[in-house]
Order: sequence, then structure tokens, then C-alpha cells
Amino acid sequence: MIDMIFLHAPSVYDFRERATLWGPISDLVPSTPVFDMYPIGFATMLAYIEQHGFQARIMNLAGRMVRSPRFDPDRALAKLRAPRAFGIDLHWLPHAHGALEVAQRVKRLYPETPIIFGGYSATYFHEELIRLPYVDYVLRGDSTEEALRLLLECLRSSTAPTDVPNLTWKLPEGTVRVNPQTYVPDTLDHLTMDYHPLVRSVVRDRDLLNYAPFSHWLDYPIMASLTVKGCTENCTICGGSAFAGRNLSNRQRPAYRSPECLAEDVRRIGALSRGPVFLLGDLRQAGMDYARRFLRAVQGHRGPVIIEFFRPVDRAYMEEFAAALPDFFVEFSPESHDPAVRRASGKSYSNAEIEETIAACLATGARRFDLFFMIGLSQQTPDSALATVDYCRTLLQRFDDGRLALFTSPLAPFLDPGSLAYEHAERFGYIRHAWTLEDHRQLLLQPTWKHILSYETRWMSRDMIADVTYEAGFRLNRLKREFKLISAEKAAETEARIGQARALMAEIEGLMARLEPAALEQALLKLKSRIDAANTSTVCDKSELDVPVGAMPFKLLNLAKVGVGGLLPGACA
Repeated sequence: MIDMIFLHAPSVYDFRERATLWGPISDLVPSTPVFDMYPIGFATMLAYIEQHGFQARIMNLAGRMVRSPRFDPDRALAKLRAPRAFGIDLHWLPHAHGALEVAQRVKRLYPETPIIFGGYSATYFHEELIRLPYVDYVLRGDSTEEALRLLLECLRSSTAPTDVPNLTWKLPEGTVRVNPQTYVPDTLDHLTMDYHPLVRSVVRDRDLLNYAPFSHWLDYPIMASLTVKGCTENCTICGGSAFAGRNLSNRQRPAYRSPECLAEDVRRIGALSRGPVFLLGDLRQAGMDYARRFLRAVQGHRGPVIIEFFRPVDRAYMEEFAAALPDFFVEFSPESHDPAVRRASGKSYSNAEIEETIAACLATGARRFDLFFMIGLSQQTPDSALATVDYCRTLLQRFDDGRLALFTSPLAPFLDPGSLAYEHAERFGYIRHAWTLEDHRQLLLQPTWKHILSYETRWMSRDMIADVTYEAGFRLNRLKREFKLISAEKAAETEARIGQARALMAEIEGLMARLEPAALEQALLKLKSRIDAANTSTVCDKSELDVPVGAMPFKLLNLAKVGVGGLLPGACA
């Protein structure tokens, strides 16, 4: 008997039958607008419980649905042999519709099989979730591997989970119990984080597509290496901030992967996949000694690595980094070029420091430097958001060798629950339109991303946020063409999509103003082909985010080794 099947749902379950103008909400992430990438926690939980004698598998329903219009999720679910439990992630709120819909369908098919929810959003809304008739358990916090193991032990022995930490559950008659949130590990070294258990499961089950992290992963097999749970920063809009961690996960300080274990993770992932390894989290959060220990331990790795910075860096640090990992790409998100807006977002560094960071990274050999800006921030006016593009021009005039990549997108679609902006909306100038999980679920059924937005600000209404997003994307696209960062053909395609999206937004709003819901749905379906064509790569081509990869998704020799028993375990496996 399989003990656990992890299910990842699309943001909206029946998205293939709906006509929704998703706009640019996923342009700057690998996922499609239905957010088909499952959380890294699936991999760590699967590895952890299998190490303790349980058997698990993953079904990325969202990825399968995006990949093939012929894939029938209901049929796939109905063909399963009932496991001991189903696990469904509700990590970020864009899955508020799909995750609940999958849970309902699974419960109808397997009424005796418990359904377990987990993730940041599940943690925040745990009491609302547990009162739904098709939800049996909610695991709270950012670390649920051990709690899940204990819960599965209880299910195996048919005992009540009264002592399982971090668990919200209900008795058979419906009484809700909230167990203390006491499991907050202070290190990540007890976890296997190199994907080898996941690959062994692929070979065992002969099922690569269900395990693929997102729909086009076979074409772009990026893999993440988790450095930390929790954060030292307090970015206003982030549900993973230090503020949110204290309140959601009872985490008083970050838990780090030891630098030596992290280096081993990078080496083992690099030996497995042709894609880049994304180091999630700024290595300097744990201090420079931590960063230097990692760089010494990983010295000699030659595969591509993507790194992110939460604060500016200097030339000396980048020289150390480049000496250890010469094939590196950088991501940095100052949110705005406007220092006042940036301060309101929890980032107090100057534009000069941003430029020094770019200079240091490029001078030491960064293959690319991605700089991300956002729209819909506290204290950001339309003029300020558009002036970001002017600032991008000054940057490109200074850094003109083609390695600086610039992006802008809306803060969308929802404010993160638990973030400072969500909890203290008035203080930061946000006007919220959703309070409960059901509120967010209903918003996801609106016809356009503008109407899905759960917020506006004192400085920009929903209408302004949408208009400015399209205009900023339009201007930045032309700027990239001017500086030959993208081809004239790519620029023309993106410009056409922006024009189509703007026209569709106006057309849909006209329909909304004069039609009742049933008639509106039928009218929208007539526009579906046009809407779908405008839904991906709206303000930039998503391929601009990809870094070069090799010819095969796996290094086949190593995949074979994993299939027959695994590579020799690393220090922290």
C-alpha cells in the first residue's frame, strides 16, 4: 500500500474550460499562469518519509494538465489505488481554487482516505480549512517532514494524533483540535535535498511526467538547492519574511543548511541534471563565515549556478564567489528604482549600491545579471512605476555588453497572507479586497487578472496597476530591442501580445458591464482562443529568463545509477 500521494493542483482546477485573461502574473517565474510548479517541500517530505519506511509518490496534476489537453485529471485520480493519505499543497494563495477542488474530488472518490493540507497559506487559514468536510488534517509551519511522519504512524496504527506537533485536525464528530506548534527545527541537515530519492521514485514508478516539477521542465530542467528556511529580512510584501516566519511558523530565527552539506547538494544535483542549480536564499544571511565555508567546500564545481542577493554585494565578495563557482548567473530584486518606494518595501539601500552590485558581478564574470522591478508597491505612483524604465535606460547605457537583463511585472495576484502588507494594510497604504480563503477562491474565478487582484493601493487603483503594467512592459520591451537584448522579431511578438492583452481587457470589461454571469461566461468562451494566445509572455518573453542548458534532461549514466540503488550517499543524505 502506498502511504502518501502528494497532489499538486492548478491554480484554477477547470482552467482549460474557462477563458481567463491571466495577463503577466507568471511572466517572471518558470510556471504558467496556472502555477504548475509544485513546492520544493514535496521533494524533502517524500525523501524523509521514505527514509522512515513509508512509500510515497507525487502527481503534478497541474503540470500534466498544461502539458497535454488530453490528460484527464479525474480519470487519473479515479485509477489510483487508495493510499493511506493524500497530501495537497496550499503554499501560495493562487492555488485557493484548484487545491480545494482537487480535495473535494479526491474525497468523493476515496471517502475513507484522509486528506492532508500544508503550506504557508494552509497554515494561515488552517482553521477555515479544517472546517471543510473534505479536509481531515492541516500541517502548519515551514517544516512538516517530521510531523508528517508522526501523522502517518498514527494513521498506520489507527491511533489519534493527539501528540503530533503542528497539526490541526478534527475528531470524528467534527470537534477541531489545534496541537501546539512546537516542531521548528533549527537546522536543515536532517533533510535529503539533492533529488536522488525523487529520481529513484521516477525510475521505480516509471513515471517522469507526474514527478516533473513544472510542465516544461524536460526542456528547462532547473533544480533548486534550499539554503535556509526562514529569513533575516522583513520585505513588506513577502509571506516568507522574518515577520511572517515568527507568526506563521513560530520561527524565531532562520534554519540553515550547513555550508558543507549545501556544497554536497550542489555537486550531487549537478551530477544528475544538465540544468542550472538555483541556490535559494542569500548565502550571506548566516554571515560571511558561512558563505566562505560554502565557497571553500563547493570549490571546483563547474556546472551553472543561479544565485540571488537580498542586499547589495561588493567586489571582494564576488571575486571569492567567482573563484569557487565561475559559471554563475545573478538575480537581484530591488523592487523599485525609487528609494522611497524601496524603503517602504523594507529595502533601505541606495541606487548607487544597486549599480555597484551590478558592476561587481559583471566584472567578476557573471554570465548574466537579472534585475527585477515590481508594480503595485506601497508609495508607488504611476509616474514612479514608469520612471523605472527610464532608470533602466541609464543602467543599459552604463552596462552595455548584453549581460544585464531587466524585468518588470505586477505584484500579483494576491498579497501574501502573513506579510506585513497583509497584516498591516492600512499602515502601508494597501486596500484589501479579500480576507478569507473563500474570498481568494472566488477572486480566482474573475475574468481578468485586474479583477483577480486582492488589493489596490492609495497611490494606484486596480485600473491604474493594470494600465501601468502594460505601459511599463511596452516601454521596457522597446528599450530591450533598442539595446539589442532581444531580437526585433521577439520584440515585435511581445509588443503584439501587449496590444492584444490591452484590447482584450477593454473588450472583457465591456462584456462585464452589460452581461449577466451566465451570458458573460458564454461570451468569454468565444474569446478563449484569443485570450489563451495573450496569456503567456505578456510583458516579456518567458524564454528571456532561461539560462543555457545542455541537450538531455538527465545525465543518463547517473540516472541509471540512481535507478539501481542510488549514488553513494553524501555527508548529509
